[in-house]
Amino acid sequence: MAGQLIVGLDVSSRARAEEIVALLGDSVDFYKIGYQCFYGADGLNLGKALLSAGKKVFFDLKLLDIDNTVEKGVAAIAETGATMLTVHAYPKAMRAAQKAAAGSGLSILGVTVLTSMDDNDVKDAGYARDAAGLVALRAQQAKEAGIGGVVASAHEAEMVRTIVGKHMAVVTPGIRPAGADLGDQKRAMTPGDALSAGASHLVVARPIIAAADPAAAARAILAEMDGKRVSVA
Repeated sequence: MAGQLIVGLDVSSRARAEEIVALLGDSVDFYKIGYQCFYGADGLNLGKALLSAGKKVFFDLKLLDIDNTVEKGVAAIAETGATMLTVHAYPKAMRAAQKAAAGSGLSILGVTVLTSMDDNDVKDAGYARDAAGLVALRAQQAKEAGIGGVVASAHEAEMVRTIVGKHMAVVTPGIRPAGADLGDQKRAMTPGDALSAGASHLVVARPIIAAADPAAAARAILAEMDGKRVSVA
């Protein structure tokens, strides 16, 4: 079960990130390094250190650029031994990323629609679809690109699972334990419900790293996940 929980190290100090990892100990073996940590806390070298310590690392960098630039960026991350890397779920970016990751252990994830966005936000961005419709389109394109999985709200996880099948990862951020503050998440869901809906991995940051006792918070979330495990062949 611990392998399905990815803790987001959304901090700007490497010392704080390492403190959180030490507090969580063996209860968590998978960590997400996003913009704040990557740029503000020496996240690339932190990730390499975590990998050397036997942890799994998800670099959440949401790459999007011309094909050659995406390929080179993905190739550089693949060399670290990381487990997952995000690109925006645009067909050309996903194909370029998959080409660069081929033969490595790096799984490319296509970010469908950010969990902070709702239908109005999608409309304001110029799409003639609602959020769920855009997620569905990008999930299908991710499958056709042959990448490892997608990132989507847990509210779309069941739909996405029907599109991508049982073998691709469905990684869901915006996870909040029952009764927790939603913050800026507009399409959040509890851990157990997300797994039941078809998610393969859950990304949790604030409810764990901002807790007075991060290890206790992680254990509580793992308890919520217990019995809801979804296998991805």
